[in-house]
Amino acid sequence: MAPLSRSLSSLVKHTECLWRVGVFRSFLPDHPFRSGWWKRNFRAISCGGAGVQPLLQQRGAKNCVASVSSSSSEGQDATERLWSVYSETKRQTEVISTSAVDPDTIFANNEMSLRDIEIYGFDYDYTLAFYSSHLHTLIFDIARDILINDHRYPEGLRKYEYIPDFAVRGLHYDVQKALLMKIDAFHYIQLGTVYRGLHRVPDEEVIAMYEGSHVPLEIMSDFYGKSTHGHTMKQFMDIFSLPEMTLLSCVNDFFMRHNIDYEPVHLYKDVKEAIRDVHVKGIMYRAVEADIGKYICYGEQSHAVLKKLSTHGKKMFLITNSPFDFVDRGMSYIVGKDWRDLFDVVIVQADKPSFFNDRRKPFRRVTDKGVLLWDRIHRLEKGEIYKQGNLYEFLRLTGWRGSKVLYFGDHIYSDLADLTLKHGWRTGAIIPELRKEIKIMNTPQYVHMMTWLQALTVLIEQMQAHRDPETQAVVEEWIKEREAMKPQTKDIFNAQFGSLFRTYHNPTYFSRRLSRFADIYMASISCMLNYDLQHTFFPRRTPLQHEAPFWPEQNSSGFGVSSSSPQDRSRV
Repeated sequence: MAPLSRSLSSLVKHTECLWRVGVFRSFLPDHPFRSGWWKRNFRAISCGGAGVQPLLQQRGAKNCVASVSSSSSEGQDATERLWSVYSETKRQTEVISTSAVDPDTIFANNEMSLRDIEIYGFDYDYTLAFYSSHLHTLIFDIARDILINDHRYPEGLRKYEYIPDFAVRGLHYDVQKALLMKIDAFHYIQLGTVYRGLHRVPDEEVIAMYEGSHVPLEIMSDFYGKSTHGHTMKQFMDIFSLPEMTLLSCVNDFFMRHNIDYEPVHLYKDVKEAIRDVHVKGIMYRAVEADIGKYICYGEQSHAVLKKLSTHGKKMFLITNSPFDFVDRGMSYIVGKDWRDLFDVVIVQADKPSFFNDRRKPFRRVTDKGVLLWDRIHRLEKGEIYKQGNLYEFLRLTGWRGSKVLYFGDHIYSDLADLTLKHGWRTGAIIPELRKEIKIMNTPQYVHMMTWLQALTVLIEQMQAHRDPETQAVVEEWIKEREAMKPQTKDIFNAQFGSLFRTYHNPTYFSRRLSRFADIYMASISCMLNYDLQHTFFPRRTPLQHEAPFWPEQNSSGFGVSSSSPQDRSRV
């Protein structure tokens, strides 16, 4: 057999293996582009004219194969034959269709049954209360003005306005270099996502600064994403941090545009302090309370979830860092004046994440008028409001321990990490960005792009081993095309930083932490309405790299959905 025929024959065998592990099947569950088609037609191209006839029987394939069969002989040009494989593979990926992923699905990282959950806990901001985009604009504007008025930053900064689609959650910021970037689960910077100010830093410059694209552990952010104790990176995990990242970038941009020499560390600390003042000094709280209908949305859905749990006799508690007046105004808008009747315990200004670790802070009762009482707390009573405290005292007073407790929050570190690692609570992450990303993933543009990228990667993976000049020249062209496609997989989600969950192929640092600290995750708490309270969430058994799945796909969409779509489940 000629060298190319051996190469293509080897690729046939490799591709059959890939079909068994589901590389193509995950994207093409119901399409005729299956193992039988691939083996038959790929052998037709690799074996010469005698084997071409089955391929001719495929609808729409005659034009492609006619040119192949005319030169399919022992001396056939290697380049033409490889490009024939390429063309037919690409043609088949362009006509596929898939089942869509339902954005209202709850996704599981760890098996969990709601029948075991007796107590439900909630954060407030971005868990029960969802905010409109007006809030980020408000935070940006107030913090920008604090920089100008209190920190004597240039008046020209007032020309900058909040850019809603600039940043995404989970990014890292190099405090000393004033660079905002996305890092993957293996501590590698995603090239093409490094920004100084509002402008992308060339890949060559990034590689020179970091002596590659890997970020060593010792300069990564600490456990809670902070830049402390020698860590020069800060990770922005809070949804409230989107205006902070944008403000940092805008001020950096202003200084660079005007050739102003500045200290990046001072800038970071000043912006951090300005953002903190927006919250701590109550500026944001007063603005939201004054026009609550402008800022809070989807309140009726949160109310429905709370009523459902209450109807089924579940105990509920609220632990939030926000002050009582702010929470009371928001919950009264979402639920009604009697909202406290739904909760067995309400804790405000808890100071998470230290609430979960610091045993020294006792609970303090707060009156309806915000007056702090001095009496010792011997039990946590329904209808009362408590401030600060700590989780160890909470556990002692309530007895709510272990896996019978499920706590929902939006901050992977401050809300969920300590609970799952130290206390064995079950955890649910609220990821509002999930809804938008799933809708993008369901588009034909995305499905076709990713299907072809997967198929092209398979071709490259097998043929790269063959060193004859003809094969290598073709493979180099395929590699260039693959590299050109990678930015498209980023830009479809966000032009600057791409998906919250992936770099080009690897999970992001955010995604890895989410999978570690959250048993389940969802776009909003309203997704709970699609499941009865006996439901068990099963994580999809994703094959390890050395495993082949001998079990059926769990969902026809192939996107890793943990269970059936909400429409297929009973509602309560």
